[in-house]
Amino acid sequence: MPGTTALKEWSVICSALATGRQSILLRKGGIREKRGEFVVEHPHFFLYPTAFHQDPEQLIPEARTGLETLEGAPNGQISIGLYAEVVALWRVENLEQLKALSPLHILAWKTIESRFHYKNNPWLEVLLVRVFHLPSPMMISELPQYAGCRSWVALHEEISREGTTPVIEDTAFQQLHQQLETRLGRSGNE
Repeated sequence: MPGTTALKEWSVICSALATGRQSILLRKGGIREKRGEFVVEHPHFFLYPTAFHQDPEQLIPEARTGLETLEGAPNGQISIGLYAEVVALWRVENLEQLKALSPLHILAWKTIESRFHYKNNPWLEVLLVRVFHLPSPMMISELPQYAGCRSWVALHEEISREGTTPVIEDTAFQQLHQQLETRLGRSGNE
């Protein structure tokens, strides 16, 4: 029986989400995505940290220095320690609006520009996610069907959300949501 849905994201981004440094995801899509673009197929999911395509040059300098200290799971294993819910979603078609989000994430500006212009189709999805810590990370086996340039994976293991705690307390998260609505307008999923 299939288990739980997970979103693959760079390990360094997962680390920023785990500390509250970042609560947004900026997505465009990959080679194996349907129609070549990212779609929020699942409004809640576990985060699957990966080093696939992770590149220090695509990060702001302070995130690069922490990259070598990131502890990975043993070879062939993935540590699932975060659960997330999509609270708001925006399709941003104005590059200047994305520039205003720079303090809210760890991606370098050239990375944002590159993703925005990917396939000469100027837009980027901005997801506000509420992230929760699992009581303790669960180690799962990295199976061949999880590999490759895909966003969503159906894990074969069941993972419980019971006992999760939010990374950011309620008031601070509501303020962040309001800040994003001020910069980007009302989200497309409200």
